[in-house]
Parts: sequence; structure tokens; C-alpha cells
Amino acid sequence: MTSEIIDLRSDTATKPTAGMRRAIFEAEVGDDSLGEDPTVNHLEEIVCELLGKEAAVFNCSGTQSNQMAIRAHCDQGDEFLINETGHIVNYEAGGAAALSGVSARILRGEGGLLDIADLEGTVRPKKMNYCVTRLVCVENTTNHGGGRAWPLEQMNRVATWAHQEGLKVHVDGARLFNACVAKNYSAREFVAQADSVSLCFSKGLGCPMGSMLAGDAATMHRARRARKLFGGALRQAGMMAAAAIYALEHHISRLTEDHNNARFFAEQLAGIQGITIDLEIVESNIVFFEIDPKYGSSSQLCEQLMARNVKVGPFGPQRLRACTHLDVTREQIQHAAMAVRECVKEGSAQTGRVAQFAGSY
Repeated sequence: MTSEIIDLRSDTATKPTAGMRRAIFEAEVGDDSLGEDPTVNHLEEIVCELLGKEAAVFNCSGTQSNQMAIRAHCDQGDEFLINETGHIVNYEAGGAAALSGVSARILRGEGGLLDIADLEGTVRPKKMNYCVTRLVCVENTTNHGGGRAWPLEQMNRVATWAHQEGLKVHVDGARLFNACVAKNYSAREFVAQADSVSLCFSKGLGCPMGSMLAGDAATMHRARRARKLFGGALRQAGMMAAAAIYALEHHISRLTEDHNNARFFAEQLAGIQGITIDLEIVESNIVFFEIDPKYGSSSQLCEQLMARNVKVGPFGPQRLRACTHLDVTREQIQHAAMAVRECVKEGSAQTGRVAQFAGSY
């Protein structure tokens, strides 16, 4: 048994590298609320160039960015369309309704994705007794949908349909760079038809916190006001912006390593009797798998793995998720797979404290 903790619950477990810590320490700062933090301003310029957007707003979290986008695009009483697995509708505390008075229209689509067949007929009639359908929300990669990366052609179909229907398109790009690496397109290509896009720096990119929302200037002006309304005006945020700049310069290309580790882990799990996994959907750094009920529940398996210093998250009675990241090595992944094999071999899991997965990403 290893003495070190192998945390596969989420890529939010990443810690700043030595180089990132130096960048944080050396960051030039000012008052971002007044537009005077030079490092934040530089990061926003970098992201605009990277995504091909007019303006950007630096924020505390992906949830904050997504909620700012909804507020910027929608009015009270409007609705947005989203896959049933979407983070915005499942893991953001009902923020759209609570903060902006906006409803979610839940749609089904394979692997957390949407396509024209899922969307046709969903726009409400323009009559006073209906809410106004205003926005389509896309998540790339799909988290609860299995870590799937959107094909570029499918994104373009959905965005074209939305604009023809008079709707806006928001991309929840919490792991957008994972999708770019998996599908070999650029972030600019993927969001070319998006009206707004959020990026998260605290997952695979390894920052301690931070997110960016980008789009056209008018929408970002409304979003910046929403950031203030939601309590998120920032001051000397340049330290966190410096971490994000470092991540964009050093941590995107290495995401391939995380994907390879996830694939290796998935292939090891596929050979364990009592574990079910679909290798075809393992496209990025997220691995979902299921344990046969006769060997225990997901929470019980998590409990057994915890005793072996391996942390994974239960995502249902039998479903579990593992997420690779820059703080996990191939050797640790191999140990984690062996630990799963040992636990399942033991048969029914011991009872005790039920593992909880409180994180959303």
C-alpha cells in the first residue's frame, strides 16, 4: 500500500507548480475593480486573442462565469436550453433561478451533448403565456455526461441552428482545453460561433482558482455589472491572473499526459471482473465506471479505496468517477487500478461511513 494520497476525485485537486508559485509571487498588481490591475488586464487580452472575442472578464470560478453569462444574455422570465447532465443546471445551486429569475429547459442528448434532433421544436411560441427561449448552453468537455468532447462539426450545427432561431449560445468551457487536445481543434475554432464562453483555470490547468468569461463587448459590459451584483468585484487579483497566464503558457500541451493516464486507467479497469466500463467514451481525463451490486455499492468501494489512500468519487449508487490531472503520475494510476482490483476481489464492501462527493467538477 502506498503512503501517499492519490486523489482522483477531481482535477480541482491540483496544486500550483513551483513555476506557477514564482509567477504568483512576482505578479504586478493593482485594483481590478477600477480596471487598474495590469496582470488581470493582460490575461484578459491574452484570452480575447486566444478565443477570438472582443472582451473578457476575470472571475473567481466557473460557476460565477456561467451565472454572469446567463444574467447577461437573459431577462427575468426567460429560459435557456441545456442537456440534462449540464453543470449549470445540476451543480450551481439553482443560480439561474435564484440570481436571475431564469428557467432551465432540460433536454436529453447522448453523452451530455446536444444535436439538432434534440433541439428542434424546443423554442417556445412567442405568446404572452410562455416564457421566452433565449439561450442554448453547451458544455465542453461534458462532465457528468462522461467526459466527452464535442465534435467541431456538431458544435457548428448547434450554433447555426440557435442563431437561426434567434437564440444566443454560451459555452461552459470548464475543460475546453481538454476537448481541444482530445479532438485536435483550437479553442478559437470551437467557440467561433459562440456568443460567450467560460474558461476554468483551476482544473486541468492547475491554478488555485480563477475563471474567465469572454464574448462581445456589449455582453461583457453586462456581465461585468453582473459580477459586481453577485458580490464578485476583484481587487489585487493579479496574483491569480499570473497563475492563469503561466498555465496557458505551460500546461495546455501536457493535458495529453492526463488523457493517456485516463485511458490507461480505463483499460486496467476493463479487465476487472465486477467492473463495467465503456472504453469508447473515454476521450479526455474523466473516467466513469460501475461496480456490480453483488460486489458492493459505489460508496462502499470508495470507502475501501480510501483505506488504500486512493480517492475517487461516487456518482450514483453503482457509478464512480475518476479524474486524472497533473498531480497524478502513471505509477500512481497503476497503483489505483490495482487497488480497485483488490477491493472488488474482496467481495462485498465493509459498512461504515458513506463517502460523499460534494464537489461539482
